[in-house]
Amino acid sequence: MMKLLRRHRDWLMIVIAILAIPFVFYFVQRPDYGAMRADQFARMYDRNISTLEAQQYARLLSLAQALGMSDFVGTMTAGAGLNQNQAAVQFIVNLLVLRHEAQRLGLGASATEVAEVVRKLPAFQGDSGFDINKFNDLVQNGLAPLGLSEDHIEQLVRDQISLNEIQKLLAAGVSLPKSELEENFQRGYDKMFVSVIRFHAADFDKDIKISDEDVQKYFDAHKAELRSDEKRKVEFVQLTLKEEEKKLTGKPRIEALQKLSDRATDFTQALLEKSADFKQAAAKFQLPVHETGEFSAAEPDPQLKSDPQLVAAAFKLSTEQPHSDAVQVADGFYILHLTGKTESRPLTLEEAKPKIVDALKKTRARELMSTKSAELVQQLREAKKSGQPLDAVMEKAGVKPEKIPAFSLIDEEAEKAEGNGEKKQSPELLTIKDAVAFLNPGDVSDFMPSGTDGFIAILEKREPLGDGVAADKKAEFAKRILENKERIVLVEWLRDRQQAAGLEFKKG
Repeated sequence: MMKLLRRHRDWLMIVIAILAIPFVFYFVQRPDYGAMRADQFARMYDRNISTLEAQQYARLLSLAQALGMSDFVGTMTAGAGLNQNQAAVQFIVNLLVLRHEAQRLGLGASATEVAEVVRKLPAFQGDSGFDINKFNDLVQNGLAPLGLSEDHIEQLVRDQISLNEIQKLLAAGVSLPKSELEENFQRGYDKMFVSVIRFHAADFDKDIKISDEDVQKYFDAHKAELRSDEKRKVEFVQLTLKEEEKKLTGKPRIEALQKLSDRATDFTQALLEKSADFKQAAAKFQLPVHETGEFSAAEPDPQLKSDPQLVAAAFKLSTEQPHSDAVQVADGFYILHLTGKTESRPLTLEEAKPKIVDALKKTRARELMSTKSAELVQQLREAKKSGQPLDAVMEKAGVKPEKIPAFSLIDEEAEKAEGNGEKKQSPELLTIKDAVAFLNPGDVSDFMPSGTDGFIAILEKREPLGDGVAADKKAEFAKRILENKERIVLVEWLRDRQQAAGLEFKKG
């Protein structure tokens, strides 16, 4: 336990960012049980976990999301980021670990405890609390397409209770020293006044000259990478909601999508027949066939730009398997058929020259920008050390600082706005916050890349919160830090238990 705490002691726990994937009721695609194989997904606790068993656990992830169990899902998928495939794998493994450890520790919950938690699940809340109609609607209409039942809701709640009990046991060794609280609170809530000196790559590459000799050297060293883009040409059918149906929500939308799913499944099954012809099958189902021009993954055909999954599906097709499965998009399904393929080939020197010149210019511009910024950082830091005004150094260097509106590292209003779906903080502001988080007034940051450009940040001053406001915020902040530490220890414990389970993934 103490080893885990020491590992995270120096972390600055300012913002809790627990992943909560929003649930969308896309329970409409029927699993193709005929295509399911008994391949091994992983091996744990000296037994093989089949792919079929893993898929059953993955459905519980969708159910947990539907129930609004965001903290539970966030902990069980920690580290997966926004990659839903990785989140599903993490959830499956951690659920197996959790159930094994709960049984080993003798953890359990009474029927009364389970019922109380179920009544508080976000999915079942109405204007006056628990809404039995919402509960019945999910049980009757949401679970069956997933192959689940009411018992699975209760089991997930038992899992959540077990996880909370384990977190309480692990939290016994978690503490928050007053000095750590004070330091982190000050860093998080002080209002910071910052200036930035910007560097633009375009200011450096305009005078860069690339010779034919430079191009030849680059070409010789990177021949294997200098290839034309692989291109595809496909035809496709689409089964999508009508304009008036796109406005539907809840159960009516699910039912409309389910009908499209059934048709899409029937169409893909028809394509599995021997000597099946895509256009003939489309005519049989009275579906118009659309054709694309030749396109690359980097520059998709305009008809496929609506969803990245369509382009990805097109580039998975082959001569041996020219038909795609039904690809689900927001308002329906697409089925694609490969009609043409242009393989990637090595580029000639002349064909590659524009790419080479562009790459060399960007590389040299970055090098010049990095060198110039490092020199200025050094000059500014030496000036500060000797007590000289920084303005004189900047004027001599020909750069002009830009004042950024004052901010705090913890911006509760911005976080609240993001939580309500409003505009997020700009990536550049987040980078600026990272640059100055540990600076003292008058300090100069290192050069920070920002896209193709970059900047140097100067922390001019910090302004602490007023005592009256600080007292209330500090208590809440301490609670957040402790919860975050407890969550980290819990996630580390799950990872440790994965190793103890002998977790081994099976290739393929």
